[in-house]
Amino acid sequence: MAKHGKGYLNMGLPWILNLILAIIPVTSWILGGITRITRGHWIMGLLQLLLIGEIVFWIVDIVTVALSGDLRIFA
Repeated sequence: MAKHGKGYLNMGLPWILNLILAIIPVTSWILGGITRITRGHWIMGLLQLLLIGEIVFWIVDIVTVALSGDLRIFA
């Protein structure tokens, strides 16, 4: 059986739902920032939430969720 990542906010969602949430810019921005903060990475979480529309975070989130099903970089 495949091992699933924690996904956004540790909700345990399937890989495809995490990918859909990562592709939508608004949900990726909000949930990515909150996920980083809840995992203890305050600086990266606050940077993501304060830098609205930061394309680097968005692309990194899409790639890591597509490859591993979870936020892996900066989280």
